[in-house]
Amino acid sequence: MKIGLSYSRCVRDIVDGVVDIDDVLVIIARTDFDPRDDEQWGNIWEGYAGGRSMRGLFSGANPEWYGASIEDEARYRSVSIELWETGKLHQPRKFGAYPSRRPEIWLEAVLPSSELDLNPAAKQAWDKFQTIAGLTNVELDDKYR
Repeated sequence: MKIGLSYSRCVRDIVDGVVDIDDVLVIIARTDFDPRDDEQWGNIWEGYAGGRSMRGLFSGANPEWYGASIEDEARYRSVSIELWETGKLHQPRKFGAYPSRRPEIWLEAVLPSSELDLNPAAKQAWDKFQTIAGLTNVELDDKYR
């Protein structure tokens, strides 16, 4: 299971097929918006794909979704709405917190064995991770095996 630390970079990874949305536990975003709201979504899309932020300033030299087509917008919004509706999009700014941007995009979450037994999707994702970790010679702590 994955914990995302950047709304724009995580959604990009999901849209691009780098990360399966079913492997996402939560994304902790620095945003405060509802992807179902047309006006709020328009501001997010313009900020991340159009190169401008909600304040009309450039959002950076390389906006996260720069180059995405208008046709791609439906995919980005659909992923965003699914994350929102499944409770996987946590926005601390809605509660008065303002987290700093982290260089990490994804963290791996490890669930206890008892939890994995109750959640077949999580168990399958964990088993896949262990297989890949074994192929890359990543040493796993025995308590997570």
